[in-house]
Amino acid sequence: MYKIAKTPKILVIGDLMIDHYLWGSCERISPEAPVQVVDIKNETSALGGAGNVISNLISLGAKVDAASVIGDDENKNDLVNMLKKLGVGCDMLLFEKGRKTAKKSRVMASHQQIIRYDMESKNDISDESCERLQKAISGAILEYDLVLISDYAKGVLTKEFTSGVIKIAKENGKFILIDPKGEDYSKYRGATLITPNKKEASVASKIKITDDKSLKNAGEKLKNELDLDFVIVTLSEDGMAIFDSDMTKIPTIAREVYDVTGAGDTVLAALGIGLGAGFDIHKAAHFATSAAAVVVAKLGSATASIDEINRYENQKLRFDYESKILSADELQKILENSKKAKTVFTNGCFDILHAGHVRYLQNAKNLGSTLIVGLNSDKSVKKLKGDNRPVNSEADRAGILASLGFVDYVVIFEEDTPYCLIQKLKPDILAKGADYKGKEVVGSDLVDEVILIDFTAGKSTTDIIERIKKQ
Repeated sequence: MYKIAKTPKILVIGDLMIDHYLWGSCERISPEAPVQVVDIKNETSALGGAGNVISNLISLGAKVDAASVIGDDENKNDLVNMLKKLGVGCDMLLFEKGRKTAKKSRVMASHQQIIRYDMESKNDISDESCERLQKAISGAILEYDLVLISDYAKGVLTKEFTSGVIKIAKENGKFILIDPKGEDYSKYRGATLITPNKKEASVASKIKITDDKSLKNAGEKLKNELDLDFVIVTLSEDGMAIFDSDMTKIPTIAREVYDVTGAGDTVLAALGIGLGAGFDIHKAAHFATSAAAVVVAKLGSATASIDEINRYENQKLRFDYESKILSADELQKILENSKKAKTVFTNGCFDILHAGHVRYLQNAKNLGSTLIVGLNSDKSVKKLKGDNRPVNSEADRAGILASLGFVDYVVIFEEDTPYCLIQKLKPDILAKGADYKGKEVVGSDLVDEVILIDFTAGKSTTDIIERIKKQ
């Protein structure tokens, strides 16, 4: 389950807008023209565009400031009031004469969108606005843990302005995450990561994505040509693909989808929260995938809370625990990019999982942010315990361990000891049972710290097997 120990402060830069909804019912066709007549019952407004990223961040517990340029018109007051109501800092919100504050109005009948009409400006912001906003961001950048850019191609994120903001962020050691738009991604060069969907990645890379091979080629091309740390391509119901030293796909479980509106905003916000809270890129991506799965089950631009994401994870564990069982090479690649994650390693046979094991593993997880369980293979268990063991196969034992919410990864090893595995994975902490007090712990020379955990009295696999024999 996800815990956000640190509340990050995040700057969101992008195209702000108002999502306006007119809700009603339709029971007849107009006598004036062949169109539906909607009897309006209710009217609501919400933050849209980059504002939806902000709403998601607030829902996930972040502190947020907004930086943008909007119109000096009537709609600006509604937008600013909505931001301030959420507690969003608006000191870097500039007003430009002659510009329209974007407002998208949707007529909804029985939860079905009938029509949408927009009022907005799409022209680039003025050079003066660009210079003023960039100067304001430069003066405040050290206040933030990271920066999110939400580009809706409405004129705020010009090439000059975007390149300047990326430079400011990098010079001050800040992550800068971008949800991109358009065909030319050159203005995003040097960012930490971008999050295009499959269609956007295909257009920007000029590679038609039809399978994993073409997906890999497109993602790697964008990452290399734009000098990015990471690329994350969202794949709708197929999850997402992470590009760092290699491509890793994260699946999602099937669930009823009501509306994909704003799912990309949720992914950007959740990645920001995850990285700001110290997650590695893979854990942050898993977190973002789950957040997106929550919002697509809601109607309209929606948000997800930590509680909702954890409830989704509880459901997901019943279907997708096998994705946590990795080879040593696969896990090594993930951990190489986990610069901020504090990893805990423990190992054992875990032949018949019992309450003592569960408490032990839960205590081990509490020592850091990521718990890795090294599992003795069947061959290894036989050498240690005799020909009658293990009772359960390595596949079954790994599956049961992976189904535990506080176990992040399970890796099976063939050797008598996990020394080579520890050497490969380089965990920060090695956890072992308190029965090792005064004894040498294998791998202790490879880690920063060894911590011994008390066992639960009277709980052991051997005792269980002996009781069964006596029945």
